[in-house]
Amino acid sequence: MPVIAMNVHEAWIAALGLGQEASDLGPLQVAARVAIVYAVTLMIVRFGKKRFMGRGTAFDVIVGIIVGSVASRAITGNAPLGPALTGVATLLALHWLFSAIALRWHGFGSMVKGHSRVVIRDGVVDEPTLRAAHLTHRDLDEDLRAKSYVRVEEIAEARIERDGSLSVERKPVPPRIVEVEVAAGVQRVRIEIA
Repeated sequence: MPVIAMNVHEAWIAALGLGQEASDLGPLQVAARVAIVYAVTLMIVRFGKKRFMGRGTAFDVIVGIIVGSVASRAITGNAPLGPALTGVATLLALHWLFSAIALRWHGFGSMVKGHSRVVIRDGVVDEPTLRAAHLTHRDLDEDLRAKSYVRVEEIAEARIERDGSLSVERKPVPPRIVEVEVAAGVQRVRIEIA
């Protein structure tokens, strides 16, 4: 191996603390590892075109936790850098594959990502669904208040989505009709206010 290549290789090993015990890593070596793990993980996530951290399904959260755990072990030197990054890439590839399968087969998607549940229909709370979702009336009321709903009777349908959020569809409000007499006994105007 040429001398320059050998020196670059040795410098690379020294800069990243490759082969050293975790307790022997210096601050600059940890910083270099952070930069590499960050860049590689970001590249892998962007390549997968899936913003799994922007979604809140259990499927996506689990991947985020595992990626963070494996990446942190690589940063602190508790796991070798190369194999840890390979593990992150493999995990994200599996996540992408499962997402692609879930996109094509609804049953698989429901199994992996879950499904939404209707908790209010036509202003009536579905008690069994609320219990199955492990929610109390106080939890439901809190979510409704956060969306500016005061009364359950206002709601046509409310669903607990796969990510745990509550989506609400308001009942249609009938228009208010106002009659205005323009000239006594001559003309009357009806105004519909939506």
